[in-house]
Amino acid sequence: MNRRRQVIAALGATALVVPASAIAQLDNVRRNPVKAEESEERTPMADITFNKTRTALLIADFYAEQMSKLPHAVSRNCVEKTLALRQATRAAGIFVCYSATVFRPGYVEVSERNKIFSERKRTGGPAIADPLKIIHPRMLPGDGEPVVGKHRVNAMFGTDLAMILGAHNIDTLILLGYATSGVVLSTSRYAADADYRLFVVEDCCADNDPAVHDFLCAKIFPRQTEVVQSTDVIKALAA
Repeated sequence: MNRRRQVIAALGATALVVPASAIAQLDNVRRNPVKAEESEERTPMADITFNKTRTALLIADFYAEQMSKLPHAVSRNCVEKTLALRQATRAAGIFVCYSATVFRPGYVEVSERNKIFSERKRTGGPAIADPLKIIHPRMLPGDGEPVVGKHRVNAMFGTDLAMILGAHNIDTLILLGYATSGVVLSTSRYAADADYRLFVVEDCCADNDPAVHDFLCAKIFPRQTEVVQSTDVIKALAA
């Protein structure tokens, strides 16, 4: 597999065009990884304001298995930071919602043309239909906080999330979860095209490949979203 194909595979189906310069930048990130604490020191605090009645927090694919064990999540305290952020959003009256990928028995939602999920179907792993069974136990929703079960990477594609957000007059999304190169990338690109104002909370996102995470947060997300730290959001919500 050549380098371009490797990068496209790492970023997923949403990365349709990967210029040579971007591949070189990602290679440089892999060769010279930036420690999390150094990255945070160099990241200036964003000037954030929210219309609290039109803002929602989307905790996307915050799975127990990955967020409890993945080194990129554990070493950066993603669970604890997300809990603190959720507490602040609730205190501010922000609408909170969740997503998780689920399937009916037999994976009836999965096409053989879908490269990601057809492989899961072929391996014969048990299909889980209830999103509450896979969401991290410390991140289970409270009363009135909807959970969207999805069948693709994007939390908005083929789900009722957009309808729910529209019913609450939401035009701004605070987005976080697992994986940065999966649901966060796919949903942010889709939501940006739908004219949502977007904030990706970098230190509450995690990925199997930290270099891809860093590359997306530094080079791709800023084109359509604001990339922020959880402490910045918490401070803005308290204002």
